[in-house]
Amino acid sequence: MFFLDKNEFCSVIKNSPLVSIDLVVKNSRGEILLGKRINRPAKGYWFVPGGRILKDESISQAFSRITKIELGVEISLERANFLGPYEHFYTDNFFGDEFSTHYVALGYEVELNLTCEQLPEQQHDHYRWFTLKEILTATDIHKHSKWYV
Repeated sequence: MFFLDKNEFCSVIKNSPLVSIDLVVKNSRGEILLGKRINRPAKGYWFVPGGRILKDESISQAFSRITKIELGVEISLERANFLGPYEHFYTDNFFGDEFSTHYVALGYEVELNLTCEQLPEQQHDHYRWFTLKEILTATDIHKHSKWYV
């Protein structure tokens, strides 16, 4: 598995869909963890944690890597409930708004009790636990995250 340099990654985003894993993390109270995105696309919105699957990386390997990076704790795919595939379309991309981004996101639900203070801040600069009602009614939660609930 490997990461692409900026020019190669731009070309991939511009010309093909990205495959990712989105994590619907629920605590024992049924609340869902969202983070405030600091990168495009969906910058500034509350969004579920997640990340891209890398070339030559199995879904299981990606799931373990993404949970470690996004949640600070490595979780095996066997602990998750598969919610299904989702398509996310954005008018912008990680680098700007010259072209769109298309994700095929594999949604997985896990139950995990974490404190927001222990979470890494790579893709999100704030975290918060939301109730189902808050997710459905808030205007600053991205529609793609609302789809999971």
